[in-house]
Amino acid sequence: MASQSDRKSLSDCDDAHPASRRQIRRWRRYLADELQETATYKDLARRSGPEERAVLLALAEAEERHADHWRKLLGDKAKRPMARRYSTDLLAFMAKRFGFVFALAIAGRAETRTRYWRDPSVPESMTADEQVHSEVIRGLAARGRARLSGTFRAAVFGANDGLVSNLALVMGIGGAGANGRLVLFTGLAGLLAGALSMAAGEYVSVDSQKALLDASNPDPKTSTMLSRLDIDANELALVYRARGLAAAEAERQAGAVLRHQSAFSLPGAHPGASIVVGSGIKAAAASFCFFASGAIFPVLPYLFGLAGLQAVVWAAALVGLGLAATGMCSGVLSGTSPLRKALRQVAIGWGAAAVTYLLGLAFGAGVG
Repeated sequence: MASQSDRKSLSDCDDAHPASRRQIRRWRRYLADELQETATYKDLARRSGPEERAVLLALAEAEERHADHWRKLLGDKAKRPMARRYSTDLLAFMAKRFGFVFALAIAGRAETRTRYWRDPSVPESMTADEQVHSEVIRGLAARGRARLSGTFRAAVFGANDGLVSNLALVMGIGGAGANGRLVLFTGLAGLLAGALSMAAGEYVSVDSQKALLDASNPDPKTSTMLSRLDIDANELALVYRARGLAAAEAERQAGAVLRHQSAFSLPGAHPGASIVVGSGIKAAAASFCFFASGAIFPVLPYLFGLAGLQAVVWAAALVGLGLAATGMCSGVLSGTSPLRKALRQVAIGWGAAAVTYLLGLAFGAGVG
């Protein structure tokens, strides 16, 4: 329901002078955007849990109230719906295909309408609403991103590494004037070498992390010896003091364990660390696949028999598409503009490839 201040602000706008054609077009755009956001929130609510559903339905109700304001200003002209933005339809399509976090990112971008701040026909209460809505969506998006698994993050960044590193390798060899067959085998070798290196590094990283966490846990044999300790000369307190507790707190903890036979736990210990960290073999296999899935892109033109400049152009184009996709995923994960992230990823990848291609040209010319 609209508050008293909302109703006052809305009525103030109704008393304005007759609207110009430009104003009417702008109001129709506002109405179309508000209706699109209402539909987006309702669609998200259908795919959400109970708590998130209640929040999203409340946002949809608020957007419908805003839409009523523009209908009232437009009068009969509100019956002619304005087409939705092409970019909105594209992002909505991606949201339905790639999940809840993408949809929240789209909604959050829509809520930050700087044009509302500059338009005198927009009530102050509505501008404030949109700012608050933006914060609500940021909160929901943060929760959604927190639920994303580390595997998904590794997929995005692993694939990006494969795209950039193997494109740079293929471009460097191609720029040196190597024939298509040699570039193909070099690219495949780079794919395998990079993927195996990533897999080995991931395995060592996970295994080392598990070893470090396990080393922080108490030795299981210690628990079996607790009943034999002298309560009056309580050396168990030294264990707690070694873990950083003050002397008095260490004595209290140790006394509680010995007198009541409570569970022996230590600050800084990580029970179930191996479950939390995961399997080194699974992490290595995932890393191998993620890197290889990106590294295959620059090799594809040569697999299909292309060579020379034609193969180089196709390799760069395919990798550009892959980098744009990983950049958009990265943008969603970080809460920034997916388009800006995509363009940045493409620019970085193509920049690295251009450097190696130019070095290849210089090296090939020098050899020749």
